[in-house]
Amino acid sequence: MLEVLYAVVLVAAVLAGYVLMVRFRVVAASGSAAGDVCAIVPARNEQASLPALLESLDRSSVPVRVLVIDDASTDATAALAREAGVEVISPGTPAPGWTGKAWACHVGANSTDAELLLFLDADTVLASGALGGIVDLHRRFGGLISVQPYHRVQRTYEQLSAYFNAVAVMASGVFASGVGRRPMAFGPCLLTSRDDYERAGGHAAVRGEILDDVELAAAYEKAGLSVHCVAGGSQIRMRSYPNGIRQLVAGWTKNMASGAAATDPRAGLATGLWICAHHLVAVNTLLAMWTADEALDAGIWLLAWVVFALQLRVILRRVGSFRWWTWALFPLPLLAFDLLFAISTVNTLRGSVRWRGRTVRLGA
Repeated sequence: MLEVLYAVVLVAAVLAGYVLMVRFRVVAASGSAAGDVCAIVPARNEQASLPALLESLDRSSVPVRVLVIDDASTDATAALAREAGVEVISPGTPAPGWTGKAWACHVGANSTDAELLLFLDADTVLASGALGGIVDLHRRFGGLISVQPYHRVQRTYEQLSAYFNAVAVMASGVFASGVGRRPMAFGPCLLTSRDDYERAGGHAAVRGEILDDVELAAAYEKAGLSVHCVAGGSQIRMRSYPNGIRQLVAGWTKNMASGAAATDPRAGLATGLWICAHHLVAVNTLLAMWTADEALDAGIWLLAWVVFALQLRVILRRVGSFRWWTWALFPLPLLAFDLLFAISTVNTLRGSVRWRGRTVRLGA
């Protein structure tokens, strides 16, 4: 009876992994005229990442005005931006009840009269035709266009982000077939018209939210506006945690548990089933090989290991440049996911975490 239950869970999990990614879409390059676009880059201590973004915007096939909103950086962020020839704005201390990023985006939006507002995290990089592709999507769908960049990972510790990247995309439900209903958006790259931004309430509507991207999507839906999500693919990339494993831990624990609570219930349950099945396969395979009581059992679990590893490989190749061992030896990044998710849960219950030198309130 237990074997039958195992089989049902594993088959259902493989199908869930397929369904959650079956409509995976990436932004396509375009050289079409982009119109009046202003890129707003909230930046706090981003001297390591910002130059690559500014260089990529300078190479864009369509013109774009760039505003760097220097959020009280203590490094060379502002100086590097000025050296690159872009305008730097100091937003001042966030107003009461505002997060630093939401305040910076709000000030940036109020500092330009551009028709289209492009909000970019400082660690993103755009290919020359990426901006035209995003604008083409906006002309087609309107509302809020959201892009989840392809995660460029380099050092060994960065590979531990594997399950976080996969789960963030899968649990959003935006690429699922008949699953995701709750509006979702990815914060690193957002494009909207000024009219729609103001109609949805802008960042003032999400001023105190740690999950400002998710709540902004909800504000757009409440205003009767569409939210359309795509992946970055070869056009939009990011490198989130280049400064060491402590930055990675702080980044993922900042909002992972809160994000889990904000997902569409069906997409969240399907992703939870998928994650649980990975634990089931990892534990039972290792136990079967350790005890070696039944060669048949060990063989069956090894087969399940191969199936789940190969599916994970397909998913990870879509979301980032992860190495072979992250999927072949998936229990290793899975253990990192478990530990950091537990820390994130504790932080959410406690109500705060340190991020870029500030105490950030969680669970709002």
